[in-house]
Amino acid sequence: MPIINNKELFPTDYNDRILIEALKKTPQDIIYEIRESGLKGRGGAGFPTGTKWNLASAAVAEKKFVVCNADEGEPGTFKDRVLLTDYLPMVIDGITLGGRAIGAQKGYIYLRGEYRYMLGRLENYIAQMISENRLGNNILGTGFDFTIEIRLGAGAYICGEESALIESMEGHRGEARNRPPFPVNRGYFCYPTIVNNVETFASVAVIISKGADWFKSFGTSKSPGKKLLSVSGDCRKPGVYEVPFGINVKELLKLVDARKTKAVQIGGASGYCLPRSQFDRTISFEDASTGGSVIIFNQTRDMLSVLKNFQEFFVEESCGQCTPCRVGNKKLLDGVEKIEQGECSISYIRELMDLGRSMQMASKCGLGQSAPNSFISIVTHFENEIFSSR
Repeated sequence: MPIINNKELFPTDYNDRILIEALKKTPQDIIYEIRESGLKGRGGAGFPTGTKWNLASAAVAEKKFVVCNADEGEPGTFKDRVLLTDYLPMVIDGITLGGRAIGAQKGYIYLRGEYRYMLGRLENYIAQMISENRLGNNILGTGFDFTIEIRLGAGAYICGEESALIESMEGHRGEARNRPPFPVNRGYFCYPTIVNNVETFASVAVIISKGADWFKSFGTSKSPGKKLLSVSGDCRKPGVYEVPFGINVKELLKLVDARKTKAVQIGGASGYCLPRSQFDRTISFEDASTGGSVIIFNQTRDMLSVLKNFQEFFVEESCGQCTPCRVGNKKLLDGVEKIEQGECSISYIRELMDLGRSMQMASKCGLGQSAPNSFISIVTHFENEIFSSR
């Protein structure tokens, strides 16, 4: 599934000489360029990449680590799979530059368990990079040593959260850690660690090759650059799209040839469901933020069925560590099932909405905090539809 309109941020002419030139830069120069570009994490959290790298660089420790989060588990997201398949040199170079920037000598790709079929190809490419002295000892004569290893996940949604991912890498059950301390100070085996999304590392490679000003020529002042969107659902042209931040939902629907659209789920199951009245909202960190998933529903879709599907997912995938997420998601699903059976009152739904808002504040990690988003947004915008037919 190719990236559409891919001539700018993720060019097809990316070449091997880019790493050679990039490694001539000092760690401080790399961090400065990334900070000046305004690049924010492309996995959904949107934390400034330059700030994260600067904090890890400043940390004093015997070892430091770089981790590429390729645990692409959010429903409706598949853009990282395309990057790992068709744009792997960019991803590997971005990870290597992350190591150079913070002073790490070891990097990891935490690969989603369902992507095991990619493992052989990834390992072969890393071996090729080592044989070409583009990884390993004294890379390209720069005096910089850096290697990359693949770690496989086991299909747990929670491991998309960076501290749970680190727990899994250490051989423990995937559960979110208490923070602080943050991974940039005490991450993998308590050493300073940066964890970034696949798309973030690929973007780093292009930014270092083309410059921060070029990158900022796209997008908005608060959301510079472009974004890869995994578009699926009721449209004639599903796929991975490279779009500038600031594009509105209506423009995106036209781009993918979606017709008679009722709702758009921005950000996957943990995101928000937008009705037609909000299709003028923009894809950006300051408005409708997304890690990459866009799911389109047309007029034939039953929004209660959509909501039930999302809630069943969260009940299944909750790690169970904290009560708000573990119990709260079951209660929300219970409410959906009661609506189906015609046994749920409006007052009970109001109580569940309050429960969802409590979960957003009280759950331990970002995944638990975002789990009620679909329930709250779908009930809010489609209450008449949900109750009128039951």
